[in-house]
Amino acid sequence: MLREYHERAYAKVNFNLRVLPKRADGFHDIESVFQTISLYDELIVTVQDEKKCTVLCDSMNLPVENTLTLAYKAFCEVVNFDVPGVIVKINKGIPSGGGLGGGSADAAALVRVLENICNLELSDLQRDLIAEKTGSDVFFFMHCNSEGKGCALVAGRGECVKMIDSRNDLFLLLIFPGVSSSTKDAYSLVDSFLQRENKVKYPAFGELEAIYRRKPEEWVFINTFTCALCSKYDEIKSALNALKDAGADYCDMSGSGSTVFGVFTLEQQAMNISNLLCESWNCLLVQTL
Repeated sequence: MLREYHERAYAKVNFNLRVLPKRADGFHDIESVFQTISLYDELIVTVQDEKKCTVLCDSMNLPVENTLTLAYKAFCEVVNFDVPGVIVKINKGIPSGGGLGGGSADAAALVRVLENICNLELSDLQRDLIAEKTGSDVFFFMHCNSEGKGCALVAGRGECVKMIDSRNDLFLLLIFPGVSSSTKDAYSLVDSFLQRENKVKYPAFGELEAIYRRKPEEWVFINTFTCALCSKYDEIKSALNALKDAGADYCDMSGSGSTVFGVFTLEQQAMNISNLLCESWNCLLVQTL
C-alpha cells in the first residue's frame, strides 16, 4: 500500500440551472447541465493509523464536519472493508463559495483515493449512497470518469445523473465578482423570486443536451439563481455585462454564484478578452473537460 496519494478535484460550472419551488422536505428540484472545467483542487492523501479523516487546508478554515469527513464516514459505512484512516491536505485552486462545486469535487476525489487504497471499485448504488450522505452536488462528481472529469444532465435534488459526452472545445473566462452569498441565502432569494415571478421560459429538460451541442451563441440556457441574485448584487450584473460587451458567445452565473463565466469557441479570442478584462476584474481562463 502506498503511503501518499495525489488526486485532482476538478471544478464544475452549470449550463442552465432551473430551480423549482421548494419541496415538502425542504429541498429544491433542479434541471441542469453540469460540466467539469480545468480548474482544480489538489488532494494529498496520506494513510494514518488512527481510523479517521483529518483534513488540513492552509488557505481556509474548514468546519470539523465537512464534505471530506462526511464522504470518508459514508465510504466506511457502505463498503465491507477495514478502511484505514487518512490525512487529507488540500491545495485549494477552486475559490470557496463561488458556485463551482469545490467541496463536492473534493469529496468525490477522496472517494476515488479510498477506492485505490482499498483496492476496490464501488458500484453505482454505493456511489449514490455515499453522495446522499455527503451533499447534493456530490452525486454528479461521483459519476464522472476515473479522473473526475465529465458532463451530465442532472435533475431531482441532484441524485438523477445522466452522463453525456463532454465537449472539450469550449473556453470559459471566469470572473469572480467578490460578492459573498451563501447557498442558504441564495436559495432564500430564489424562493422569493419564484413567489413573485413565474413567467420565465426555461428550456425543457429533454432539450438540454441538444442545446448543449449547439454553438454557444445559440444557447437558451437560464439560471434561476442569476435572475434572483442580480436583483441584489450589482457586481454580478456588472460582471455579466462586461462579458457580454467583450463579445462572449454566451455568459451566465455558475450554480448559486457568485462566479460568472463567458463561453468562447476560439481560444485566441478568449485569451485576448481575458487580458482585457483582467485589468478590471479578477479573472481566470479555463477549458471544459
